[in-house]
Amino acid sequence: MEDKRLKNTHVKLQITKSLLDLLQMKELKAISISDLTSTAQVSRVSFYRNYDEKEDVLKEYLYKLIDSWYKEYQDSGGTSEDELLGSLFGHFSKNRDFYLLLSQRKLFYLLKEILKELFGPKPEYPNFGAYVAAYFSYGLFGWIEEWFARGMQETSEEMTLLLKNRDLNKK
Repeated sequence: MEDKRLKNTHVKLQITKSLLDLLQMKELKAISISDLTSTAQVSRVSFYRNYDEKEDVLKEYLYKLIDSWYKEYQDSGGTSEDELLGSLFGHFSKNRDFYLLLSQRKLFYLLKEILKELFGPKPEYPNFGAYVAAYFSYGLFGWIEEWFARGMQETSEEMTLLLKNRDLNKK
């Protein structure tokens, strides 16, 4: 059983690496499953055993990145919103190339789903709490998306301060 899981991990790593490499050269819709499996040197069966579509590969990779960041943040003992935001923007800076690739390939919407899951409303929240959580998660996504669209001109620390101060007239 262990060998099968390790083999599956290897297949997934090959598929993920190959998809990221191919995305450097062309749009996701222009990448066929055959291109992907050929580059990854795995069979189509291996792809479909693990994923339904190419976006699933990117979602899984995003979840791993964000999950890793979130565990690091929790381990750091941070408790304030400022510490959370600083850590999150630091994560985006650290993984700049990947997130810029998502932005350039118009795949940034995948991040919105994850941020909503992490910071967005939950069924058990009272209405007002759900609205506040939705405002926060979608607003945060908007800040991040625009930062990437503008080429990440500010440092992660500057972005944290801008968001903290909500200085919308800053040029």
